[in-house]
Amino acid sequence: MVVYLLHHVREDEESEDIKLCGVYSSQSLAEAARAQLSLCSGFRDYLDGFSIDEYVLDRMEWSEGFGDMTADES
Repeated sequence: MVVYLLHHVREDEESEDIKLCGVYSSQSLAEAARAQLSLCSGFRDYLDGFSIDEYVLDRMEWSEGFGDMTADES
């Protein structure tokens, strides 16, 4: 089964604000939610912050570890 995640990211020099706005069963439902949120305060000032990503349920999306990027560079 495929789902669609609607995210909004707002960045400035000091921070990054990430919101998971919803998980939808279709691309069109995710787009409708984006259109609705685009009218709300805050979101309407950062329309480029929206993204819709497709995911398959029960499948791992990240299969490697992570660490300090500076440690990997040395």
